[in-house]
Amino acid sequence: MSYATQITADGWTAVDLVERFGAIPLHRIVQNPEPGSATEHDVIELNEHENRLCELVDGTLMEKTVGAYESYLSGILVHLLWAFVEKSSLGIVLPADGMMRLAPGLVRIPDLSFISWQRLPERRPPREPIPDLVPDLAVEVISKYNTRQEMDRKLQDYFTAGVQLVWYVYHTPRREVWAYVSPTEYSVVREGETLDGGAVLPGFRLPLADLFAEPAGSNE
Repeated sequence: MSYATQITADGWTAVDLVERFGAIPLHRIVQNPEPGSATEHDVIELNEHENRLCELVDGTLMEKTVGAYESYLSGILVHLLWAFVEKSSLGIVLPADGMMRLAPGLVRIPDLSFISWQRLPERRPPREPIPDLVPDLAVEVISKYNTRQEMDRKLQDYFTAGVQLVWYVYHTPRREVWAYVSPTEYSVVREGETLDGGAVLPGFRLPLADLFAEPAGSNE
């Protein structure tokens, strides 16, 4: 597999890309427009005309990595979080294609997110393709194509923008959730333990054994 260490582009070197994102697989870096020159317009165009979800970071389009199992896990979380949030009318939950502008030129797409009514003054979902929106909770289901450097940068972006809680869900080789309240403060919830919503979603509790359980009807 080709990685970003092999990329060369006018104005951007392989070193530039690796310093920012780590050794990301080559297929995740969009080459047209060239890295360093992309805009929000390109994010929208790729989504509308090529059905490609890309985040915009430092003028570079990075395709989201969501495999079948990652989608399955995020779907379970969306279902559980939405049921909890709706019951108490706390806000809204967005699934894995909810784009948001965290800062000028910075577009992130969490695998799912919770946005409280306090962050939606009109108490209605945004209509813009890329709204100015900072979630209370951002969740990322980690895939094998994510690099540590990429995810560390994403943590910084989330908390700088005002996100209060971030969950990183790991399903291989370990089954656990890292719950961050800052880029450097986190707790690790392992299979057999219970994940809670902390101060962001008080009362929400999810045994990780339930999240990672094989669905009814499987052979496991």
